Amino acid sequence: MLEICGKIVGPGEKLKCELGPEGYPMPATLICGSRPGKTLVVTAQIHSGEYAGTPAVIRLARETDPGKLCGNLILFHLVNVTGFFEGINAYIPEDHGNLNGCYPGGEESVSGRIAAFFVREILPHADALLDLHGGGMNETLAPCLFFPGKDRAVREASLAMAAFTDIPDCIVSHSVLGEVGYAGNVMGIPSLLLERGYGGLNRKEWADAYFWDLRRILIGLGMTEGEEDPVCAKRIYDHAVYLEAEENGLWYPEVETGRHLMPGDLLGRTEDLWGSPLREYRATAAGTVQYYRSAMNAVKGHNLVTYVLDSCNGDGLEY
Repeated sequence: MLEICGKIVGPGEKLKCELGPEGYPMPATLICGSRPGKTLVVTAQIHSGEYAGTPAVIRLARETDPGKLCGNLILFHLVNVTGFFEGINAYIPEDHGNLNGCYPGGEESVSGRIAAFFVREILPHADALLDLHGGGMNETLAPCLFFPGKDRAVREASLAMAAFTDIPDCIVSHSVLGEVGYAGNVMGIPSLLLERGYGGLNRKEWADAYFWDLRRILIGLGMTEGEEDPVCAKRIYDHAVYLEAEENGLWYPEVETGRHLMPGDLLGRTEDLWGSPLREYRATAAGTVQYYRSAMNAVKGHNLVTYVLDSCNGDGLEY
């Protein structure tokens, strides 16, 4: 039996419902397998302009047969509901809060209450967590994922799940402020933050790829049966550079995803609103561009380019 927030789902049953803190219902599906096993939590659209995860979660909810499932699925189809319907790129519009940066939350804001709800009501049930993202409306991104790195056992269990995805680049995270960072690095739950898609686009191939990632992970966790389709080799990175804008201005990137960098290579430049140069941004180490800001507006303190370093994990590339 699965019991969440007063909702009770018996073995072999599936329930469509809404869950969340008071005043903030989120669409969810609870599935209790006919046999015991792990409990997997999946969330989509913590950032409301990152769409690919939502149709994948809906499809997983629709196509999963509880009679053939071992364990439980707790599926949140869409977390940032108000941001989605208001066309917001990432944040919770009620308070401009970032759900990937406000854990463990609190009662002082809507975003804080959502984070606290997950910490209090959802994550204690989880044996594993998947959080589906995608490059936002202002980004161009190559598929990648982030895994918690503070505890060796959690790291290895998370990478074991990553091995079933068709995502090549796996980047360690020591953050404790987002859902996956808090779950993995504080609560000890094997977790992955997956990134696929970009530019505020809704492409079927990205959603389909996420669906098959989820299916393979369920097979890998022993929660369902099926064939393990071949996936890409993995590259593990223990360090990344997150380049932030040092001023407001016009941003002109000089990079593409997948481009290999050498120290001193030009990443982009900013100008003021009259076209006068403000600053050049250059690589400080050898690495590969993972994602970058493709919008024109540079905002002080916001990410411009993220690149992973060649020196990571020895020669750094195969898992």
